[in-house]
Amino acid sequence: MPPKSKQAKKGAAANSPAIDTTKPKPETPNWPPMQPLVPASDLYLTDLLPDQIVTIPHFWTTTLCKTYVNFLASLTLTTTPGKPKKGDAVRVNDRFQIDDPLFAERLWSGTALKELVTHPVIDGEALDEAAKRKLWGGDVLGLNSNIRIYRYSAGQFFDQHYDDANNISFPSSTSPSPIPAKTTWTLLLYLTSPATGCQGGETVFYPDAPSRREAAPEPVVAELEVGMALLHRHGKDCLLHEGKEVTQGEKWVIRSDLCVRR
Repeated sequence: MPPKSKQAKKGAAANSPAIDTTKPKPETPNWPPMQPLVPASDLYLTDLLPDQIVTIPHFWTTTLCKTYVNFLASLTLTTTPGKPKKGDAVRVNDRFQIDDPLFAERLWSGTALKELVTHPVIDGEALDEAAKRKLWGGDVLGLNSNIRIYRYSAGQFFDQHYDDANNISFPSSTSPSPIPAKTTWTLLLYLTSPATGCQGGETVFYPDAPSRREAAPEPVVAELEVGMALLHRHGKDCLLHEGKEVTQGEKWVIRSDLCVRR
């Protein structure tokens, strides 16, 4: 595992890859309604790795995930280049990328996500304001409008990498001027799992060794679960991680990022 002090391979940066302006801008999809949903009172945050990886089991219902998989399969997806740019991790998947503030807002405030993040109770323990700001990296504004859809078919994977953070302009509901913001956590929403025929594709994190003389802790494995949301720190605090090869079926993921005020 490369130490943080050295150049690491980059992966799914919050605003990377940039949308190619030489190509026609994709039309905004007519996304299906986000229904049915589980109420916030029936959901909870749980630590997969304290202060680094948080999950929300059953964030989306099985029915909603199936609806979205069927819809997303109708989009025009682009296969990532087989040979990555220098310094980038090897990634083999199909993807769709769109800047859609309305979808980001629906995913944020039209679901239980906003309530769970802004009033966090992790494994039964409520966080006060100071602890909340420390956890998320500042005052949370919502989700990055850069929405990415990933499909991994059998044989596809995402090699070990770090997710970059980005400075962005966040739309304001009270002012014509955007709010200076930055991304701090990656959001991954898993739509498929072994229950739907997807084998492999686990997200595996590699915690740093406490010191040069000590061995690194065991990898932390996030198994695929239909409808589970996973949040993990990115930027300077990101853990080395990878998306394991899918061996059967398809792995579908919706990706965005948590944004805080700069």
